[in-house]
Amino acid sequence: MDNPLDQTTLSTIALLESRLLRLEHLLYGPTASHPPPQHGSAVRKMGELERRFSLMLSHVRVYGELLKIYKSHPDFFHTPSPSEPPSQLSTDALRSIVLASASTFPSTLSSLTAVKDSPIPDTSESAALIAMTERMKAIEATQVAQASEMAELRRRSEAVMRSWYESGVLGTSRFMADAESRVERVERQVRRKERAKEEDKEM
Repeated sequence: MDNPLDQTTLSTIALLESRLLRLEHLLYGPTASHPPPQHGSAVRKMGELERRFSLMLSHVRVYGELLKIYKSHPDFFHTPSPSEPPSQLSTDALRSIVLASASTFPSTLSSLTAVKDSPIPDTSESAALIAMTERMKAIEATQVAQASEMAELRRRSEAVMRSWYESGVLGTSRFMADAESRVERVERQVRRKERAKEEDKEM
């Protein structure tokens, strides 16, 4: 087959068959039985490929639905060029979309210009910040340790103040109250004895 057209036809059929085999492998797994390569005419090979493809579409409903969508809306399956308007929209619809968004064009242009004019930070500064990461982590760990120590010192200080208050201030208050109570008892006894002496003198 030295005819270039025949070579192109066979190459196209082989490419279609490889894609079909790939789909069958994805759907049925490696255990799917594939027919042996045929050495017949191109028409027979194309017929066999169409039969296998139709069989696959009948078994997998999703593929059939996708094929219907592709036939009715082929634009959904390829990304159009940004310079090409959507083929499914009329000229009036495109005009209304452009006019509705026209007010945002100046602000968008201003934002893009501001981004373009923004200076790029010096890479040495970024590298210096990255190099300081470990030092900053060490400082953070030190601050956490210091905060823990301060909390422990506060706890100890509160314990000391409580102990001083309970043993010192309260103890002194109890001692003074006891002393005052004793003095009052002594004074009462003294007054009682003095009254007794005065009564004896009067008699």
